[in-house]
Amino acid sequence: MLLVGIVLMVNVLADQFFFRLDFTEDKQYTLSKATKDILNNLDEPLMITAYFTEDLPQQLVKVKDDFSEMLVEYTTLSDRMVDYEFINPNDDPEAEQVAQQSGIQPVMVNMREKDQVKQQKVYMAAVLKVGERQEIIPFIQSGTGMEYALTTSIKKLAVVDKPSVAILQGYGMPSLNELGQVYQSLSILYNIEGIDLAVEEPIADRFRAVALVRPTDSIPPVAFAKLDDYLSRGGKLCMAVNAVQGDFSTAQGSAVSTGVGPWLRTKGLELESSFLVDAVCGSVSVQQQQGFFNMVTQVEFPYLPLIRTFPEHPSTKGIEQVIFEFASPINYTGDTSLNFTPLAISSPKSGIIQPPVFFDISQKMTNFPLSGLTAGAVLEGNMGGNLPAKLVLFSDGDFPVTGAQGGRGKSPDNINLLVNAMDWLSDDTGLIDLRTKGIASRPIADLEEGDAQFYKYMNFFLPLLLVFGYGLFRMQRKRNQRLKRMQERYV
Repeated sequence: MLLVGIVLMVNVLADQFFFRLDFTEDKQYTLSKATKDILNNLDEPLMITAYFTEDLPQQLVKVKDDFSEMLVEYTTLSDRMVDYEFINPNDDPEAEQVAQQSGIQPVMVNMREKDQVKQQKVYMAAVLKVGERQEIIPFIQSGTGMEYALTTSIKKLAVVDKPSVAILQGYGMPSLNELGQVYQSLSILYNIEGIDLAVEEPIADRFRAVALVRPTDSIPPVAFAKLDDYLSRGGKLCMAVNAVQGDFSTAQGSAVSTGVGPWLRTKGLELESSFLVDAVCGSVSVQQQQGFFNMVTQVEFPYLPLIRTFPEHPSTKGIEQVIFEFASPINYTGDTSLNFTPLAISSPKSGIIQPPVFFDISQKMTNFPLSGLTAGAVLEGNMGGNLPAKLVLFSDGDFPVTGAQGGRGKSPDNINLLVNAMDWLSDDTGLIDLRTKGIASRPIADLEEGDAQFYKYMNFFLPLLLVFGYGLFRMQRKRNQRLKRMQERYV
């Protein structure tokens, strides 16, 4: 009876107090502060209907188990404001119809059965409802993306009156479609408006932050006057602009003149019209003749600096690497009335090349005499008015663009960096921790040679040593048992 009582007490306590020991480096199995804050501030009950196939292939069973455990934790932390149920649409045609009417479609997965590979229709989705409002997660993935998908969907339902941010249009800037991933991430917290800088007058105070991304045409002084007016009223501006550009079709690089450089100099920011090159860089695909065949190989291209050094700042929290495309150095030449903070810094092996240049991919670049060049920065203080303003500047206008003119070798953190900057400018950093949660990149090639060899050999020999050690343990144990049985007093 005592044992039964203890078991019952443990179950009651576990139902009221949920905890988990998490020894992973990035706390993959610990809910972020953003998630906890959102769950604690729910004003209306939330119902989650999880549509999962019952007999999932073995490789997908863990996804369902992880999602179920996460829902238990969400329910506990929300003080029962979150409720959930699991439904198997494969065995219930009516439930399957309801799921598909909600926007959920099955996916086909390959599974092996009796030495044959066949396809199975699988549901792994969820519908979240608050009152009459609804959000769907069409396909639930494992890992840290599961928490992000679930929490952001809850956030969309919980926030009724969203603040507004603006993405400037005109003067050759990318459309909202070309900034699709940025738009999608920002839409969780904000109403996004595309405003034409040539028409909008003045930029309204209702915009918590304004983004100016990759203008390609010359911007007239009257447009810059609108930006000055917005900043003088304590505005928040995020800029991603090009001072140089490269053309892969002609293998040439040149300077860009849009008028942004002279305007930035009035703020004390010097955007150099030169190429920032880095030994730590991205790659380009090159066709090479090998015998009778044309082979496509990846060749490192120093004009695509891979930024991995981010000083501590809310907008760079959790960012691991961002690949820039034809970036330029940023310097601050102003006085101490404004606060200048670098956000993105090149590696210790960097350099500067003045345009025009010819890209000779066949010749490996070895001269990197500079170190720690700034490719992103923030400027804070009074900029022409009595209210403190903020200006974030990145020296590459293409890094967040995923449309027709962008998307070459993008890192996931490319999008996160711009969205985080907009969150910080808008004084809403709630989802930054969650958005960048999880290890994005841990390439063994970046380790010191001795460390890399150590991990390679440990990965190979450690399992063998464990098996060998367990074998010795069992052999010794059986030997001791055999000797014990051979003794005269053994009964």
